[in-house]
Amino acid sequence: MNKRVWQHIVFWLICTVGMTVIYGVGMPDYMTGLQVILMFMPVHILYFYVVAYWVMPHYLRLRKYLQVIPVLLACIFISWFCFRTIEILFADPFLYNVELKKRGAFVWHKLDGSFRAQLLKPVYIVNALEQSNLLVLVAICLKSLKIWYEKRQVVLQSELNFLKGQIHPHFLFNTLNNLYALTLQRSLQSPAIVLGLSNILRYMSYECNTERVLLKRDVEVLQNYVALEKIRYEDRLDLTFSIVGNLEHYSIPPLLMLPLVENAFKHGASETIHEPWININLQIKQHKLTFKISNSKPATQSPLAEKHLGNIGLKNVKKRLELLFHNEHSLQLFEEEEDVYVAILELDLTGHVYTASQKGLPVVLQSVKQTENIVYENQNIDN
Repeated sequence: MNKRVWQHIVFWLICTVGMTVIYGVGMPDYMTGLQVILMFMPVHILYFYVVAYWVMPHYLRLRKYLQVIPVLLACIFISWFCFRTIEILFADPFLYNVELKKRGAFVWHKLDGSFRAQLLKPVYIVNALEQSNLLVLVAICLKSLKIWYEKRQVVLQSELNFLKGQIHPHFLFNTLNNLYALTLQRSLQSPAIVLGLSNILRYMSYECNTERVLLKRDVEVLQNYVALEKIRYEDRLDLTFSIVGNLEHYSIPPLLMLPLVENAFKHGASETIHEPWININLQIKQHKLTFKISNSKPATQSPLAEKHLGNIGLKNVKKRLELLFHNEHSLQLFEEEEDVYVAILELDLTGHVYTASQKGLPVVLQSVKQTENIVYENQNIDN
């Protein structure tokens, strides 16, 4: 028996217990109440599955609103009739006999008259309509809420996959441009770039297909990317990359920080003629990640650079943060000074602590350099 069947069984058991508690108060005892409720449960169950798995898929989801009205009215009438039939033929006589055994002499005028006369008594028509529809209405609301939530998750996951997929061509385009420039110069550093790019693309292709990856591994790839860029700039770039805190036991959505680093190189170092510089600081403290990156700005910016705040990479980061972290993040962008651009990303990792028992995260990692107080100053970054 699969999980879905068990979920439905548990749901109806909970409904049975709940209705017994509610309606058992007005009966001789709760055991009697349970027996009476069990008489009506087949009506509730059949009514729910007809509406939830036939009416809703065939009419409501296909937006056949005019056709659904008579179908729903027919379902309401049939369930009411079945409910009253069980009540008149089985439930009421059962309750009458229980009361008769307890009191000896007991008269219940609800049982007066023929089946048709009892069926058409106005007060009991209203009661039956209420009791036959209340439980099913609650169940349908829960079912609709579940469908809405599942659809929302599908839409969010599709959007996240699209946003994450945008990073791959964006990053690849920039890096291949760098490699192309070096091959034109017949640089001896070209093979190192190919090797580094291969490692990064392996990470993107095989390890980023999960919702989260180990923070330590994601930072290693970030370091590899910085190393590739450093090779291109050689000694012309003043680069500082510091990491403070323990990266172990944390997970993060993949490639969140990479677009910020890409922008620092693309709109800062690559367009600054004299003494370009980039400072990257990553700090982990009390389950809070702070990623700060600042870079030099060229004296005169190209029209593309002037759109720094609105490019694909930053839009991507902002959208992914909204979807994944909601109010547990902060992304601040500062461009007030003429020659400095600063981006500060803060994430609350309280709910992203990784344990060995968690599934879906890579456990075996490639060797990563020391994760505390790593500082690269004016030198090539080793892989």
